Amino acid sequence: MKKAIVAGGCFWCTEAVFKSLKGVIDAVPGYIGGAKANPTYEEVCTGETGHAEAIEITYNEHEISYTELLEIFFATHNPTTLNRQGEDVGTQYRSEIFYVDEGQKQAALEYIGILNDEKVFDQPIVTQVSPASTFYVAEEYHKNYFERKGTENPYCQMVVKPKVEKFKKNYASKLK
Repeated sequence: MKKAIVAGGCFWCTEAVFKSLKGVIDAVPGYIGGAKANPTYEEVCTGETGHAEAIEITYNEHEISYTELLEIFFATHNPTTLNRQGEDVGTQYRSEIFYVDEGQKQAALEYIGILNDEKVFDQPIVTQVSPASTFYVAEEYHKNYFERKGTENPYCQMVVKPKVEKFKKNYASKLK
């Protein structure tokens, strides 16, 4: 099993997308990239800890490649807005790839280069590529949040659900 860590806005969205992929064993929400040890959700939401809401993906590289994970990552959030995803604003919502080895670093940089060269987005990609630091697992109530709260939480209905539905329509062949 391999690990990948990405931040692309609210981790409820990214977790819901990645958990449904063939080859993904688990996608765990958490915090990475900040200075404070063991941050809480409330602390991260202030934007003062430097952490991003992220997910740690455990995947079977024989079923899904790191490049395929990057494809899904870039297709399911806006990598051209600095510290923002939709109405979610702050450094905790930044677009960032946290590589766990040099192979992931090179793959991420090459993939971003291709997307920029092919002008896939109207604006330049601002996604950062950084070495992974300590990943802090989010509080229990964040795990499987969309699956558990998607029908009752207004944010999930307005933001997460449309993103997940679009993803499932566009990537049906990659779903579990």
